[in-house]
Amino acid sequence: ADFVMLGRYFARFDESPTNRVRVNGQYMKEYWGEGSNRARNWQRYDLGGATKLSFEEGVDSYVPYAGPLAEGVQTTLYKVKSTMCNCGALTIPELQQKAKLTVVSSTSIVEGGSHDVLLKNSTPNIMNG
Repeated sequence: ADFVMLGRYFARFDESPTNRVRVNGQYMKEYWGEGSNRARNWQRYDLGGATKLSFEEGVDSYVPYAGPLAEGVQTTLYKVKSTMCNCGALTIPELQQKAKLTVVSSTSIVEGGSHDVLLKNSTPNIMNG
């Protein structure tokens, strides 16, 4: 990839400005996708005078709390380096050339929808924490 979308990744950490809450006994952080009405309402987009998005892409949800950013980034870097090693790549351009993506299950087709988040409208047991 030439770029990655990391909103969900960064939303999990202490440094994210969103609230940390307990949902079903587990700490979570609030998260909403950049293509959501909530993001538009935070005035992140210039809609050229329009009052609504043409369509909503993001969802209002929760992601698992992950602690301090520095620790999370370090773990992620170890995982990226391990993946590069498994592909026989020493650089990102080499990884881009050598890596092959494969479908590992029929479930992966479902991944086009909301994933790795807990939708707010399906979580009745929420406590601020």
